[in-house]
Parts: sequence; C-alpha cells; structure tokens
Amino acid sequence: MEPTLTDDDVGKTVVDAAGTELGIVAQVDGDTASVDPNPSVLEHTLAKIGWEREGDEDYAVTEDMLDRIDERVVLRGEI
Repeated sequence: MEPTLTDDDVGKTVVDAAGTELGIVAQVDGDTASVDPNPSVLEHTLAKIGWEREGDEDYAVTEDMLDRIDERVVLRGEI
C-alpha cells in the first residue's frame, strides 16, 4: 500500500533512500507535498505550526514517489 500524505506531514524532514536530507514538507495539497529544499530555522518552525506556504524554490513530491512516512518522509531511491 502506498503511503498517504496528510497535513500531519507538514514540517517533517524529507530524505532519499540513503537518508540524505532533501528539505522539509512545507505544504500538502491532496497527494502532493511541496518540499522546501533550504528551510531556515524560522521556516521550519512555521511549517511545524502550519504557517509555512509553498515558495519559489519548493519542489513537488507525489505519493507515488514515497517509500514510507514515519517521523520522516522517505522517498524511493537516491537523488
């Protein structure tokens, strides 16, 4: 079963299969997460309380790209 993105995932660290940090989930819209690749401390805090929004440098991650979601969002494969 494919992992499902929810608003609870906002603020979580996104990593590839090797554990390399790729950013944080800034926003979830349906089956797509906006990932901020270079979050500041303020952006990380805002994301955790739900105030972070999609930025110009953010990139999209869809549920079909995910291996699992636990305390982190883990992508399939390495980047």
